[in-house]
Amino acid sequence: LDGIGRRDYDGRPIFKISCRDFTAKMQEIDERIEVIPAHIWTPWFGVFGSKGGYDNLKEAFKDKRDRIHAIETGISSNPEMNWKIKDLDNISIVSFSDSHSFWPWRLGREVTIFSGDITYENILRQIRENSFIGTIETDPAYGMYHFDGHRKCDFSCSPEKTKELGGECPVCSRGLTVGVDYRVEELAGGAENKGKKKYPTLLPLHEVISLAIGKGMNTKSCWTIYDELIERFENEFNILLNVGKQELTEVVDNNLLVDLIMRNRVGDIKVKPGYDGTYGKAILEGKIEKQGKLF
Repeated sequence: LDGIGRRDYDGRPIFKISCRDFTAKMQEIDERIEVIPAHIWTPWFGVFGSKGGYDNLKEAFKDKRDRIHAIETGISSNPEMNWKIKDLDNISIVSFSDSHSFWPWRLGREVTIFSGDITYENILRQIRENSFIGTIETDPAYGMYHFDGHRKCDFSCSPEKTKELGGECPVCSRGLTVGVDYRVEELAGGAENKGKKKYPTLLPLHEVISLAIGKGMNTKSCWTIYDELIERFENEFNILLNVGKQELTEVVDNNLLVDLIMRNRVGDIKVKPGYDGTYGKAILEGKIEKQGKLF
C-alpha cells in the first residue's frame, strides 16, 4: 500500500488503486478481510458520490461485487435514504462516523450495534449475514454534504431548488456541489430492502451542550458539563438514550440542556442542513444562526 499512496493522511488513506483491485488484493491476503465502502454518498470520494461516483456497486467492484456485503452510510445519509436504492437491497447498512477524526467530539457519533461476544469472527458474521441489531445515526442534515451548495459563495439549497437553478450557483454561476440528498433521489427506485432495522437518531452530546449554553464545543464550559455527565452516567449513549430527566437535573443545573437532551431523544431538534464541506447546525426554534443563504 505504501507503494501506491499514503497511509498517514488524516486517518483516511489515499491510494491510486481501483475499488475492484483493492478488494482483490485484500482477498488474496485473507478471505476474512471485509471491504466496506465508507460514506458512500459524499460527492468527492463516495462510491455513489455526485463527483465521479458510480451508479451501482457492480460498476465500482466489477467481478468482486459479491465480496461487498455492507455499505457505510456516512453522516449525510441514514438507513431510510439508502433503503430507496435497489442496488442496496439486502445489503448490510452500517455506520461508523467518525472513526478517524482528530476531534474527540466527532468520534463515534454514529455506531453499529452488534450482539454477542466482541470477537472479529462474530462481528464479521453479523455484517455478512446482515444480522446485527441496528445502528445509531445522526440527523443526516448534520452531515457536511447533505444539501447542495457552494461554501465559498455562502449559498446552499435543497435538491428542488438546485433543479430550478439548473444546477448553477446564483452567486458565481458555476456548477453547485451536488449533495447526498439530491444524489440519493437521483438513483432511487425499485427497492425492496426487506432487512430494515430500527435506528435511533441523535445529535452528539457535545452538540447538544453547546446549543444549550451558547458556547463552542471545545470550550472549557462545554467540556466541564460533558465531563460531569460522563463521570456520573458512564458514557455518552447512556446519557442520550436512557438517563431520566430527574437524574439529569441532579447533575446539570440547566433546564434548557435537560430539555434538549429529552428532545434529542425523540428527534425534536431542528438542524440546518450542511453543504459543500460545511457541517449542519443544530438550531433552537426561532433562532437561526448565520450559515449561508437557505432556500
